[in-house]
Amino acid sequence: MQVFRHIPAKLQAPCALAIGNFDGFHLGHQALLNQLIQVAKQQNLISAVMTFEPHPREFFSPESAPARLCSLREKLEHFAATGVERVYVCRFTQRFSKLTATEFMRDILRESLNAQAILVGEDFRFGAMRAGATQDFIKAGFNLISLPQVNLPFGDSDTVRVSSTRVRMALASGQLQESARLLGRPYSVSGKVVHGAKRGRLLGYPTANVHMRHERPALRGVYAVKLEGLPSVANLGVRPTIAGVPKLSLEVHVLDFSGDLYGQHVQVEFLHKIRDEMKFDGLDALTAQIANDVAVATVFFATADK
Repeated sequence: MQVFRHIPAKLQAPCALAIGNFDGFHLGHQALLNQLIQVAKQQNLISAVMTFEPHPREFFSPESAPARLCSLREKLEHFAATGVERVYVCRFTQRFSKLTATEFMRDILRESLNAQAILVGEDFRFGAMRAGATQDFIKAGFNLISLPQVNLPFGDSDTVRVSSTRVRMALASGQLQESARLLGRPYSVSGKVVHGAKRGRLLGYPTANVHMRHERPALRGVYAVKLEGLPSVANLGVRPTIAGVPKLSLEVHVLDFSGDLYGQHVQVEFLHKIRDEMKFDGLDALTAQIANDVAVATVFFATADK
């Protein structure tokens, strides 16, 4: 898969192009990209994706922007696994945000990317002030494929729309089974294992410190997780019991494991919330709670594996 960190100045080979933020890569995103692969094969086009970095809402209002569900690297990994051939990562800047819908379609989609088919969600908006809508693609002569929203059964009679917002809500409330339904897989975070203060080792529970790319994760607390398939306990938060400047960290204690993970890029799957992050009166109380968390996780995995 080719990744372009800018819009090429030279006219590209004809492509079928899916456009969106794809945060979380939920079932709706997957349906869109599966359709992209199919259309590209049918029309003998290159399958391509356009996504934006940073997220437009992070650009316009960083303080109130929603939590990130996945990093750019994680999105690229999902695109590659789906079979996408090209990804155009558009740097969302002040200049880019001022492009009109007409300029975006003419200068970028047609004259640079040579997009022959456009695939978007039915509520997609684009251009300055979000003035462009899906019908504008048709008026401009593009072959538009607009996918309807994906719904899942909820309760006895209702359905819920699959969306990044819904995934965030489920994660924030500890409903990991619901988030897994919306994503089609357990929610996960990936990153490189880096050296930490090694306090966990001193307490008898060594941890792998996974580097976080974003300071505002979609969930916090203590969880039963799997690190590269290994049953584990993770704390995602700011470690309020430990003195010092609060800093977000993802610390994972792998059950019954004594290997070396430093420097490895790992994936952590969140399976069950054990509790919220808490502040304890000293390290003895913290150690006792960690022992309890490990016991809860051990029971969870023993039950889940049956």
